[in-house]
Amino acid sequence: MNNPSNDATSIQKLKGVGPRIAEKLEKLGIQYVEDLLFHLPFRYEDRTHIVPIGSIRPGDEVVIQGEVELTEIKFARKRMLLSRISDGTGFITLRFFHFSTAQKNALSRGKKIRCFGEVRRGKASLEIIHPEYDYISSLDETSGTDSLTPVYPVTEGLHQLSMRNLLNQAVEKLRQDQLNLEELLPAEILKEQRFLSLKDSLLYLHQPPQSADVEEIFSGRSAAQQRLIFEELLSHILSLRQLRNKAKKYQAHALATDGKLSQQFLQLLPFQLTAAQQRVAAEINVDLNKSEPMQRLVQGDVGSGKTVVAVLAALAAVENSHQAAIMAPTEILAEQHYQNFLQWFEPLGLKVAWLSGKLKVADKRNALAIIESGEAQIIVGTHALFQNDVVFNNLALVVIDEQHRFGVHQRLALREKGVLDNVHPHQLIMTATPIPRTLSMAVYADLDCSVIDERPPGRKPVETVVIPGSRRDEVVQRVHSACKENRQVYWVCTLIEESEILQCEAAEDTAAALTEALPDQVVALVHGRMKAEQKEAVMHAFKKGDIDLLVATTVIEVGVDVPNASLMIIENAERLGLSQLHQLRGRVGRGETASACVLMYHGALSKNASERLAIMRETDDGFAIARKDLEIRGPGEVLGTRQTGMLQLRIADLQRDQVLMPQVTVTADKVIKQYPELVAPLVKRWVGMATRYGNV
Repeated sequence: MNNPSNDATSIQKLKGVGPRIAEKLEKLGIQYVEDLLFHLPFRYEDRTHIVPIGSIRPGDEVVIQGEVELTEIKFARKRMLLSRISDGTGFITLRFFHFSTAQKNALSRGKKIRCFGEVRRGKASLEIIHPEYDYISSLDETSGTDSLTPVYPVTEGLHQLSMRNLLNQAVEKLRQDQLNLEELLPAEILKEQRFLSLKDSLLYLHQPPQSADVEEIFSGRSAAQQRLIFEELLSHILSLRQLRNKAKKYQAHALATDGKLSQQFLQLLPFQLTAAQQRVAAEINVDLNKSEPMQRLVQGDVGSGKTVVAVLAALAAVENSHQAAIMAPTEILAEQHYQNFLQWFEPLGLKVAWLSGKLKVADKRNALAIIESGEAQIIVGTHALFQNDVVFNNLALVVIDEQHRFGVHQRLALREKGVLDNVHPHQLIMTATPIPRTLSMAVYADLDCSVIDERPPGRKPVETVVIPGSRRDEVVQRVHSACKENRQVYWVCTLIEESEILQCEAAEDTAAALTEALPDQVVALVHGRMKAEQKEAVMHAFKKGDIDLLVATTVIEVGVDVPNASLMIIENAERLGLSQLHQLRGRVGRGETASACVLMYHGALSKNASERLAIMRETDDGFAIARKDLEIRGPGEVLGTRQTGMLQLRIADLQRDQVLMPQVTVTADKVIKQYPELVAPLVKRWVGMATRYGNV
């Protein structure tokens, strides 16, 4: 999989690796001993100090040692083995759910053991569940292991102890220079960055010496970590540049237009484009005029008008007798785009097709036919757009909305659908999850970026208040007053349980309670388990003004546009991330009236939750909120693992290490220009098979 060279050492050369273990290692991308050395610890445990049992507290991860006082099997809901040990300062219970008779007999009274694990509060005493333990001859020893203990990513059937044993063997081979491990960073770059050698870095990280600075290692700042972090980020940038350069070699239709259709469309709009929209539309136009495929990302806050910019790009394709496809992540957002496009395009005499996984057989057959014949010039849908049975007639532009909901491979798959006679479609990607420039260098290095950093005039800020659930009656009264003034209201039920069924049940209960509390208002419900037609009917009625209060799960998070809705209640707001709260709040404040958002929380707030809700109260700037969200949750959660696509990082952390990105980018340019022969081996070492995304 990641064969570093022709004479690499097979993993089966290590003691304890037969065909079964080799198969499990292959799941982790490990086929050779050299691969194993790049399977780096994701954290370390400090087992260097032995802690007296009397001083430990719940939540501590500790090494303790003591004498077994009693071992017995207990029967509760599960059969379990309990072993009580003491060191004279206190006692603790070791609890095992999986054990053998031999293990029970070995833990006999008087045996001395040393163990490691997380301390928890048990019914009768503190306890450790399934500790790692060894037998010792005496309790007089007061020091633990010589170095920090690495913890490795593992897979089912491959335990931490086995992985450590294999790594110890690999490290020994490296120490003895028995492996063919190539230093891929040029000497000039190593010197420039004052980096350790590859060998020294790997030895240090797999077996940190006793003198290692624990704080430095835990925070990722050691010289060995910095050297490997830099190389990994460099490899990912190079892999994305490879994708980009490959795409630049493709042919695309140059979509030069006289702009007649665009002018007609702009005249139909009841508003003028902002300067930011005009600037981004011009940047897109320059790309579309070229005969190489556009690959552009448009970042813009909630309500900044990304859709209108996408429409102008689609019209350029139509004016050139080609098709444009718009893909959205959810049925509800795709439906909304479809309705908007019908409203905008029918007066221009254009045909819009709609494609989703939930279409009836006859409707789907009809949609597929008009897409294949070319009768449909604009096609809107969910990921159903890149299913096998979809055949485009002459697709020249692909627009992907809310990119963070799709993986890199999904957007590339849709692009591949449009390839005809080796001509590729242009690609426009939109996201309302703005991310800082240093981070976008890593995540979007294969794309040109545009930012719509201005709001349409007249958009009033939404007043945001945070209140406890104990004041629910006041909130219901506020809803009543808003409805009396002919304003509409959203009541959002967030995820109470991980189960979607329970979430929908909670929304149903809330809708029933509000119907009872507000007998003179029309209350309706929309949630993720309803059929598409039902959801569409409810949303349509809400848009028309036939519904006063819409109780919804977070299915309304993205894209729903009802200008008369001026109040939103978000229940259990403390459970949501900042970006999601901001997306939801963006559903109100879309009309002339002053709007408000009530964030209702339940129970005591954690420090993180308090911080999130305070930020929501202080600002409605999506870019400021995105920065804060990254600080609090990190990019993995904010962007979603799918969003990072091929950035399945082994040692680097996009949030922690973003300060390195400018230098990494400069180095990537240097490697491409001066050392092009190193690009492929670097990408292969760190990114491996993920580069297949480039050839979906």
